[in-house]
Amino acid sequence: MDNNQDEDNKPIFRRLYERVFPTVADFFGMLAEQSSNAAETTRLLVEFMETGDVTVAQRVRDDEHEADRIKAANLSVLSDAFSTPIDREDLFRAITTLDDIVNYCKSTVVEMDMLGLQPDKHSLEIALHIREGTEALAKGFARLATDPAGAGVDANAARKAERTVEKSYRRAITALFQGDDYLNMFKRRETYRHLSNAADRVADAARALDNIVVKLC
Repeated sequence: MDNNQDEDNKPIFRRLYERVFPTVADFFGMLAEQSSNAAETTRLLVEFMETGDVTVAQRVRDDEHEADRIKAANLSVLSDAFSTPIDREDLFRAITTLDDIVNYCKSTVVEMDMLGLQPDKHSLEIALHIREGTEALAKGFARLATDPAGAGVDANAARKAERTVEKSYRRAITALFQGDDYLNMFKRRETYRHLSNAADRVADAARALDNIVVKLC
């Protein structure tokens, strides 16, 4: 039975009710799923930085395609929604910044492959802090609907992780620009910068989470 037949078979009162009071999409669940996927991608990023395994790098690339699908689906639901339990701008910001985290994870492994670079201790250290931040985001978005105050604590933890990344990034750059191997310097700097950008998006997603928390509490 197609959707039109389903609609025709509904009692007329039910059809009128659904037009006047349309079902509100589960935006809390959508954000929880998306943030969980972003956290999984950063766990794979850490695994790649620990092992240099190209099959793990490929899984990061595959995750980016799945992240794009989730982002597109969530934005479509947001665009079509009659009403939302969360401010639309905050929803849009959360959806797009969570996707950006995954995009930068992919950019990192892609360019490391293109430039012939293996992971080093600095890229691993930065990746570990990015994972810490995304895991805090996943925890926060997962309990946003039931414990917004607790989600605010998680948002703060994610921002703290981003600040730690910036310290690690500065140490990495300081160590890198020693000696005269300039080609390696510029190659490495590119990958470090992608990781730093991923951390910046963690902070952006944390701010979106915090904005939602303020409006829910």
